[in-house]
Amino acid sequence: MIERGDATVALKRGPIDGWVLIAVVLLIVIGEVMVFNTTYFPSETRFSHPFRFVWKHQLALILGAAAAWVIASFPSTTYRRFVYPLLIVAFIGLVIVFVPGVTHGGVRRWIALGPLNFQPSELAKGAIALYLAHSLVRKAERISDFMFGVLPHLLIVGCAVGLIILEPDLGGAAVISLLLIALLFVSGAQKKHLAFLFGCGLVLLALAIAAAPYRMQRVTSFLSPEENQQTTGYQLNQSIIAIGAGQVTGVGLGASRQKMSFLPEAHTDFIFAVIGEETGLIGTASIVFLFVFLGIRGLRIAAHHPHPFGSLLAFGCTFLLVAQAGLNMAVVIGLLPTKGLPLPFISYGGSALMMAMIYTGVLLSLSREAWRENLTRA
Repeated sequence: MIERGDATVALKRGPIDGWVLIAVVLLIVIGEVMVFNTTYFPSETRFSHPFRFVWKHQLALILGAAAAWVIASFPSTTYRRFVYPLLIVAFIGLVIVFVPGVTHGGVRRWIALGPLNFQPSELAKGAIALYLAHSLVRKAERISDFMFGVLPHLLIVGCAVGLIILEPDLGGAAVISLLLIALLFVSGAQKKHLAFLFGCGLVLLALAIAAAPYRMQRVTSFLSPEENQQTTGYQLNQSIIAIGAGQVTGVGLGASRQKMSFLPEAHTDFIFAVIGEETGLIGTASIVFLFVFLGIRGLRIAAHHPHPFGSLLAFGCTFLLVAQAGLNMAVVIGLLPTKGLPLPFISYGGSALMMAMIYTGVLLSLSREAWRENLTRA
C-alpha cells in the first residue's frame, strides 16, 4: 500500500526481480564450492570430521533460504509492524553476548543456539536499516533539522555501535555507522550535518584504534606491511601472496597452497584470497561483477519503489550487502587495514549468511511492488 495522509492505496504485486535472484544464486553456489574447498582440512584437523563446517553452513543456508522465502511473500507494509520489536530484540542480543558464554579469540560476539552460534551484531545491522527507513520517512519534513531529523537516529545507532565496539567488533560498528550516514544522505539531510557526523566518526575510530594495541598493530602493519611480514602483518602478507599467485587464470580449483594453514581465516574473512589464488583475475573479477550487478539492481528497486519507506529499505539492504562485500575485498587485497568482515553469501558463517538471505528476501519483496503499474499510479 502507498500511504497518502489517512488514506491508503493498495499496491498490486508483480513478479520478483529475477536478476537479483540469479546474482544471489550464483554467489551462493560459489560460496558452496569455496566453503567445501577451504574447510575440508581444518575441519578434519579440529574435529576429525571433514564435513563439520560444511554441514553447519548448509543448515544456515536452509534456514536463511526459508526465511527469505517467507519474507519475500510479505508486502512492505508488514515490515513496518516489526520495526521496534526487531530493534528491541537486536539490542537484547547485543547485551546478552556479554553474559559468560561463547567466546572465540578472546571476543564475545556470539550466542549459542543449538548447533549454530548466532551473532547479534548481524541482526542489529538489519534491524537498524529497517528502523532508519521507517523513522526517516516519518521525519522527512524535519530531516534538515539536526535536533529532530538527525540526533534521534544518531543516539539509537550510537548505542548499538557502542555495544558492538565493546565485543569488540570494529568492522561491524563501521558498517552500521556508514549505513546511518548513507541513509541520511539519500533522505536529504544537510551536508554540513553529514560532514559533522563523518568527522566525529573518524575521531571515534581513531580513539578506538588507539585504545586497543592490537588494532594499532593492524594499522601499523597496513602502513608498513614489508616490515611485519612474519608478525602482525602475516595474515595480510599471506593474502597478498595468494592473490598474486593466482595471476590471470589461477592455479586451479582446489589447488590453493595458502588454504593449507598458511592463511588464517581462509574460510571466513579471507576466502576471497583463496578465490583469487585458485581462479585468478577471472574469478575475482566475476565476484566483483556479481556484487556490482546486485548493487545496480538493488538501487533500481530503491529508485522505482512507489513509497519512500520501501525505497529507503531497499537502499539499506543493498548497502549492507554491497558495501560489506566491498570492504571485505578491500581488506583482502590490502587497501584497508585488517578487520573481521565476511564476504556475503560466500564466506563461512551462519549469522552473516542467514542475514544476507533475509536482505535478499526483502529486496525480492520490494521488487514486486516496484513495477510499472504501481509507478504510474503513485
